[in-house]
Amino acid sequence: MTDSPTIRNGPGAKVFAALGAAVMVTALFAFLVVRYRDQQNPLTSIRASGIPASVSTPLANLMELAPVPHHSAPAFSLTDQEGRTLSLASFRGHAVVLEFMDPHCTDICPIVSQEFVDAYRDLRSQRSRVVFLAVNVNPFHLGVSDMASYSREHQLSTIPSWHFFTGSVTVLQGIWHDYGIEVDAPSPSADVNHTSTVFFIDPHGQERYIATPTDEHTAEGAAYLPAGPLASWGQGIALVTRQLVG
Repeated sequence: MTDSPTIRNGPGAKVFAALGAAVMVTALFAFLVVRYRDQQNPLTSIRASGIPASVSTPLANLMELAPVPHHSAPAFSLTDQEGRTLSLASFRGHAVVLEFMDPHCTDICPIVSQEFVDAYRDLRSQRSRVVFLAVNVNPFHLGVSDMASYSREHQLSTIPSWHFFTGSVTVLQGIWHDYGIEVDAPSPSADVNHTSTVFFIDPHGQERYIATPTDEHTAEGAAYLPAGPLASWGQGIALVTRQLVG
């Protein structure tokens, strides 16, 4: 039996052909949109293994959160903003959030400081089980008063478990080396460029995760982070440390 010419070439066939073409165009458009989106945001669905389940993939990607091999965090003993000499080992039994900061920084350090303050608030009932530490990276400003002034200016003093540590240049350089922190401080008046990494250390003194803070800049060069990502960072720090203390 042959096909009827009226069915193959009639008005009904033209309608079906038009609908088929429309479906194909729509499908092609959808494919291109998805492909473009994936090319623009290649990490939106990528998740490193070992990330705490409580931390969403977008948040982990925002923080560049990554697990590290479990080994003891490099030891140190330094003096904090209150003039107290303490060792890293003295915080055993607590989760430790550690950064390296410049007490005269006007770029990323103040942003990280706000994230620490937000994280402390987000921890609520688990605040007493987490300590927040920073080690000085400015070899030209080593005084306890420098650490204290920065802590007050950026409200870090509102965190009871906050310690901004300093010491001699020689001792600090050894600690920077142990943690893989690069420091470029050409002169007392120049900006200190340094590696910005948040280290998450568990109550047994083992390094567990690292994260990489980021910032943006205005047209005038001032550093900032939009309110949404800033708040998310604080929440992320709290979520990771909650997982460490159990």
